[in-house]
Amino acid sequence: MSGYPPANQSGRPRPQQGGYVDPFNDRHSPATPYGHGQAASPAPLNNGQQHHHLASSQGPGHQQQQQGRPTGYALHDNPSYGNSMQTLPMDSTYSLNDNKLDYDGGVYPDEEVESKTPLRSEFGIQQGPYDQDQPLYSAGGYTPRPPGSYAGYPQSPAGHSLPGRQLSRKQTSAEASHDLMRIVAWKQRQMIDPNRAQTKKVKLTQGNYIVEHPVPTAVRNANLASNHRGGPTEFSHLRYTAATVDPNDFTAENGYTLRASSYGRETDLLICITAYNEHKILLARTLHGLMLNIRDMVNGKWSEFRKKAERGGTEGGMKGEAWKKIVVCLVFDGIEPADKNTLDVLATIGVYQDGIMQKSVDGKETVAHIFEYTSSLSVSPKPALVEPHPGDPNNLVPVQMIFCLKQKNAKKINSHRWLFNAIGRHLNPDVVCLLDAGTKPGKRSIYYLWEAFHHDPHLGGAAGEIHAMLGKGGRKLLNPLIAAQNFEYKMSNVLDKPTESAFGYVAVLPGAFSAYRFVAIQGRPLNQYFHGDGTLAARLGPKGQDGMSIWTKNMFLAEDRILCFELVAKANERWVLGYVKPAKGETDVPESAVELIGQRRRWLNGSFAAGVYSLFHFGRYYKSDHGILRLFFLHIQAIYNTVNLIMSWFSLANYYLTFSIIITIVGESLRSPNKIAGGDPETISCWSGSFLEDESGDSFDWLGLVNWLFQVIYLMFLALQVILALGNRPKAEKLTYTISIAVYAFFSLYLIFCTVILTIKAFCPIKSILAEASGSSISVFLGSTYGPIFAGIAGTFGTYIISSLLYLEPWHLLHSMPQFLLIAPSFTNILNVYAFCNLHDVSWGTKGSDKVDALPAAKSKTDGEEKVVVTHEKVQEDIDLGFKTTVLRAVEPFVEEEEVVKPTMDDRNKTFRTRFICVWLLMNAVLGLAITRLGAMARSRYFQAILWITFGLSVVRLLGMIW
Repeated sequence: MSGYPPANQSGRPRPQQGGYVDPFNDRHSPATPYGHGQAASPAPLNNGQQHHHLASSQGPGHQQQQQGRPTGYALHDNPSYGNSMQTLPMDSTYSLNDNKLDYDGGVYPDEEVESKTPLRSEFGIQQGPYDQDQPLYSAGGYTPRPPGSYAGYPQSPAGHSLPGRQLSRKQTSAEASHDLMRIVAWKQRQMIDPNRAQTKKVKLTQGNYIVEHPVPTAVRNANLASNHRGGPTEFSHLRYTAATVDPNDFTAENGYTLRASSYGRETDLLICITAYNEHKILLARTLHGLMLNIRDMVNGKWSEFRKKAERGGTEGGMKGEAWKKIVVCLVFDGIEPADKNTLDVLATIGVYQDGIMQKSVDGKETVAHIFEYTSSLSVSPKPALVEPHPGDPNNLVPVQMIFCLKQKNAKKINSHRWLFNAIGRHLNPDVVCLLDAGTKPGKRSIYYLWEAFHHDPHLGGAAGEIHAMLGKGGRKLLNPLIAAQNFEYKMSNVLDKPTESAFGYVAVLPGAFSAYRFVAIQGRPLNQYFHGDGTLAARLGPKGQDGMSIWTKNMFLAEDRILCFELVAKANERWVLGYVKPAKGETDVPESAVELIGQRRRWLNGSFAAGVYSLFHFGRYYKSDHGILRLFFLHIQAIYNTVNLIMSWFSLANYYLTFSIIITIVGESLRSPNKIAGGDPETISCWSGSFLEDESGDSFDWLGLVNWLFQVIYLMFLALQVILALGNRPKAEKLTYTISIAVYAFFSLYLIFCTVILTIKAFCPIKSILAEASGSSISVFLGSTYGPIFAGIAGTFGTYIISSLLYLEPWHLLHSMPQFLLIAPSFTNILNVYAFCNLHDVSWGTKGSDKVDALPAAKSKTDGEEKVVVTHEKVQEDIDLGFKTTVLRAVEPFVEEEEVVKPTMDDRNKTFRTRFICVWLLMNAVLGLAITRLGAMARSRYFQAILWITFGLSVVRLLGMIW
């Protein structure tokens, strides 16, 4: 039947005689304000009479195929199916902020709603040629997979896919067995049955393995249905390149090309998502948010990006559809650590396939596997599939995607080298935007970043506002660590970033959400930036990793700070850095003390070393082309940064001195207020409240003892942090670190209480002092002891309150500031101590992978005058069958597994050592402190006792020798 189904009927495929159901049809999807998401079917193809859907294959028993329709996929136009099943709501119609889009009324997805995708059995999916119950190895030998598991992939006891991980300690037998299961499962995923596959000859291009593989029929039809004009095979084939060279050598001269450049397209915006071992929901959150941003940039009538593309750019460049000027690049840091569920998400949208990677080409090891495909499909964080529907203005637009899967883990800086030196040189973009997997770009955030570069020709880099993800209804604020970090992020966005942007030099553009002008970072900025890449150590020699001191290596832990400084100080240029507040990104923050300690170690050591580097090389600014006024402000900023650096260096002592002095003053003043101000009656009245005749103050001596004990405990816990940091893994000392944070939070609360008392009492007699003093009240006030008290209070609280109110964002003051005030001492006494005690840990090096061995190796043969590789390629029917299970894994509800860290024998030994040292130090400290608190007579008697004991021991040894 031609035409589209009525609006009240689902245009999606229905169950077939073979027992298959559309894997994209969510029969249990929750109702939305728009009903159950009825939408029209995709646009007609070919003769316009048939509608190609993302539907599942028919069963093996159902051999009849309708004429003109793709093999293995059911296509239905018959509205008689009605609305017997609820369809999956179109996720691109949910709002991120205000439940609407300005230009089209669309909405963003609500990622808090869990997917209710039917399980495998509910779909009636039968076994395919690669879906046999082959046993997987376990501790007890080969055992069948758990019920409900999917072919070729390991499952948790709950039946959910398990992410890949990187081991950092000795494995238990159970872990070793579990990892062996992963390896076996990965090999199964990469296997191609030669008896069912077709033979394909791949011609090598200058010795490079570059091949195009057909995508699943459902993916092809969905993307073709969008009616966008693309390249010859842009929507029908996935392009794969086995890159066997260093990123610097991935050039056209060496025979490597990318689709976008080969089509002659100009790239205005290159967006990169870097990932390590993030799970599929984190990747979907970032990628889907990015797809929505790109849709708005391309479709919005307000978009200057769209207008620029339509008129061919400001320089009269090539005109065309706006989506062709955007490329999204995903760089995964190694096969081994990558969560294999994320590959299912990428395979669902068409940018990845199992079974086509080659671990080497003619003996040259593959360095990176590069996949290219243009797709308008997405997987939302629910997770749920988002597909285009004809005539719907909320449809996602085609996005040119490049997926770079590095064969080995080589760190994030190497991922950026693939982005800038390999992919970037082919595309030559105007702006490069960086995101970490897990960062959710807000509405129009990418556009706002691009717009900042578009309007300021001297802007070399920019950062958006990153804030903590607080969960539905802000429930994560119940965790004080998250609330404290949220306050940190907010105040950095309100105070630090705007101030640095005004100077023209933002100290750090976070890799999680920032952007650079590609031409600005070419040359020295990138060259200096990539000195920290361990894979370049042999090439760089003494300037590389092998020739670096431990201090320089720490500096490259915050390599983004190095890039920022080099960009502003670039010779003969006048690039500046800026902060774009409307561009917002949301990211997860550590939820436990152990996670926070591990994250801040790198941040603190790297930022401190990089800060020193920028100050020592300040003279480089004089070689730039900055004007006199800009240089003046850069000098002011350098002074500001120097003071900040000094304060950071002495923060450990300053925190203790502040605590000790304030509680001591309060205690002594309450014990003998008659001694304050030379016995002034009004001051005595202020402190005592009414009347105090006891001049000795014995009634308050207990407070002095309590304050002394608090100071001792403070120092003891500080010593404990040093001992823990030097010898123990944080994961093995979770309880100890949690207790330490709680103790310092109590001290912070007590300090706040004493500060309030001190402030109130100190301001009590100010009227009489002003009356007796000569001069204006302001001069007396500033010249007295009350001026610094007021300045301290205003600097601590007043600045936070005033700046937040000016930005019209005061809510964090209510729900996050109290927690921050309690946790703040731990940032210095715990996190700083751990970071500096582990200054030697720079986390360099790469890691091999057992999973790489599962990949086939391409070996060429001479065919006439050409070199070809004979390989096996799945037939279309098998590609489609495998795609069904891939989609089911991708949209399977995600259950995050808690990592149960069991202390190893080495951990237990270190824990015993730590506790032994702590007991020894504690008992000796208590004895020494207790004796010093005694009177002179008692101390003399103790000293005499020590002498007599020493004499007695010596006599015993002498008698023993004589005997």
